[in-house]
Amino acid sequence: MSWRRTVLPAAALLPLLAACSAPAAEQPTAKPAPGFPYTVTNCGVTTTYQAPPKRAVTMNQHVTEIMLALGLHTSLAGTAYLDDAVLPAYKKAYDSVPVLAKEYPSKEALLAANPDFVYGGYSTAFDAKAGRGRDDLERSGIATRLNTEYCPSGTPSFDDLYREVTEVGRTFGVPDRAERWTREARARLAATDKRLTGTPPVSVFVYDSGDKTAFTAGGKGIGNELITRAGGRNVFADLDKPFGDAGWEQVVARKPDVILIYDYGSTTVEQKKRRLLDDPALREVPAVKNRRFAVLPLSDTVLGVRVPAAVDKLAAQLHPAAASAP
Repeated sequence: MSWRRTVLPAAALLPLLAACSAPAAEQPTAKPAPGFPYTVTNCGVTTTYQAPPKRAVTMNQHVTEIMLALGLHTSLAGTAYLDDAVLPAYKKAYDSVPVLAKEYPSKEALLAANPDFVYGGYSTAFDAKAGRGRDDLERSGIATRLNTEYCPSGTPSFDDLYREVTEVGRTFGVPDRAERWTREARARLAATDKRLTGTPPVSVFVYDSGDKTAFTAGGKGIGNELITRAGGRNVFADLDKPFGDAGWEQVVARKPDVILIYDYGSTTVEQKKRRLLDDPALREVPAVKNRRFAVLPLSDTVLGVRVPAAVDKLAAQLHPAAASAP
């Protein structure tokens, strides 16, 4: 076997040797997105985001609508669980997002969407027995957020609503959109407050559902403050949770002036009214006796972007004279 060899002069070898011994050029590191890294604590879980999530999944309508209100439909890899129709303003964006399940998706269906972020509206979204616990998802490298109305402690207020929208906006790198929404929401609530100045509150019983007992709104949910800001007084504000059961005898004893019906699900508003009007035990309840009912969709009454408009809608039903005042 023959070998071909090329002999280089010593001077020609010097640049080659220098190149071999020189350290490799440092690769430029990508600059973080503006506002990142971002660290936030949500319901006791602290997460640091190096960049906005790109494949989010929302479970429950009110958190889906927060994302849509912030123009984040392109960041959604999937969604699940509507209580009623999505607001018309968001329908086109919503229709562009894959629906993973009519209600909560299985763990397998959720993971098949390959999410990097899961946003739940109710604590049931993160059911550990179904394999969707926050700890389980985070062990799979998936960040999570629970709507703050369902944090273990605290009584949600409009400040919590503003914080919810602000933190979601920061997480997804759109703080300016969150700030604009919050500014408009504050202005709308201020206008309603001004219109109701001097108007005495009316007592309100929320009828969500129930037959043997009444499933109603307690004092720990945003629905309680919604009623207050609309010129009402929730007769079950002492119920230490967002929703809970009350006995019909308690409803009778608390004599609500108005019954606020939450509209959702397969039972219609008219069917709910008929159940209340046909119950002889409720005959002397002022709201039943005077047939004073107000109605809101369920998704208006939980911590989401509908609440400021819902205050105005409820105020118009509780105080029609004030609503029509100049």
